[in-house]
Amino acid sequence: MAVSAKFLEFVVEQLAPLGPVAERFFSGRGLYLDGQIFGFIIDDVLYFKVDDLTRPTFEAEGSTPFQYATKTGMQTNTSYWQAPERLFDDTDAMTEFARTAVATGRRAIIKKSKPRRRRTRD
Repeated sequence: MAVSAKFLEFVVEQLAPLGPVAERFFSGRGLYLDGQIFGFIIDDVLYFKVDDLTRPTFEAEGSTPFQYATKTGMQTNTSYWQAPERLFDDTDAMTEFARTAVATGRRAIIKKSKPRRRRTRD
């Protein structure tokens, strides 16, 4: 699960308009903007953060969620989906997908920070 220097350099260059920082992330590299993760690269595959609002776009592009092997079999993380192949030929589209992933991450933070309503007993 390594990331080649060439692929990492290419992705960082493609996302330069955002100014992401690639940092070590398990055996790959995480993509961060303002300290918030919005994607990662593992095995030279780029994944972006998704949610219920953005998942249909990735599905329509034929993308798949991140999967990894464990001792008990394959696991799927539906919060991150593979970047569509066409993005690698279109810097503007790549940047737009990345911006959407950043917004997705921000929505997740807001959702987690909202206080939960306590049930009252009648």
